Amino acid sequence: MGKTGFLLDDRFLRHDTGPRHPESPARLGAIRDAYEQAGLGDRCRRVEAKEILTSNLLRLHSRTYVTRVDAACRQSLPFIDVPDSAICPDSYEIALLAAGGTTQAVDLIMSGDLTNAFCAVRPPGHHAERDQSMGFCLFNNVGLAAERLLRYHELERVMVIDWDVHHGNGTQHAFEHVPEVYFCSLHGHPLSLYPGTGFETEVGTGEGEGYTLNIPMMPGTTGERYRQAFDEQILPAAEVYKPQFLLVSAGYDAHRLDPLAPLCLEVEDFEWMTRAVLDLAERHCQGRLISVLEGGYNLDVLSECVTMHISLLADAGTSERRG
Repeated sequence: MGKTGFLLDDRFLRHDTGPRHPESPARLGAIRDAYEQAGLGDRCRRVEAKEILTSNLLRLHSRTYVTRVDAACRQSLPFIDVPDSAICPDSYEIALLAAGGTTQAVDLIMSGDLTNAFCAVRPPGHHAERDQSMGFCLFNNVGLAAERLLRYHELERVMVIDWDVHHGNGTQHAFEHVPEVYFCSLHGHPLSLYPGTGFETEVGTGEGEGYTLNIPMMPGTTGERYRQAFDEQILPAAEVYKPQFLLVSAGYDAHRLDPLAPLCLEVEDFEWMTRAVLDLAERHCQGRLISVLEGGYNLDVLSECVTMHISLLADAGTSERRG
């Protein structure tokens, strides 16, 4: 068995968002079925989901917000902050598991037990702000993983590449003032798509100026433009920055068949980007990479993209080319 981790816990299915919500438990059911049918269980190691400690959660989110999420779930409220962020009584516990499982994957990679990992978690996280839920997200899983790398493992340069079709506002805002996290996002143009952030002019603030790279895409954009953005902007930036660890906010809702966005990527484009980030991780990060599930709402597309992505991670995880 190789050194690729896979995190998917059946408890994530208990985050009940209601019968018509696009971010449904069926998403993970489709991923689990496709993962098993592809025989990927023989090539990956399961990562255990453990609740994140409150002390670690508070490195990114305010105590007031964490308390509000807990209370809203205990009171069986239908949502927190915005109607899109649907919750149920179990949602607080499940969000702790999603964040904790992702940071557990960080620790396993940093210890050398794993080379890379895919975290099929829900609720997703990249829209979650320090003190507010947005866009289906409760706690920022990728942001908390970055915090773990900086504060516990004492890394100095972490790169986040977010290819979800919606801009990762929460991740950007968490780190836009510091140079230790370089945030790169490819997403639908903020004038045409939620959440309305991620203009090219958003480049970071203070000491973090120049460490935020936003690449908005107009409706109808195809994979050719994404590849150009990688070749001309993201990969050159990484060559200069030389990240020590790579985090990917892996949303698959830029696919042409996704119901929530107007972009036109194909599965082959996500395959190309996966190979690009794996190569980047190989050159600069000793192969260390974690992909965390964000969006993707066509179940057939989602399961095909994720199994492709994990298969390529597993190929890299068995490689002996470690720097």
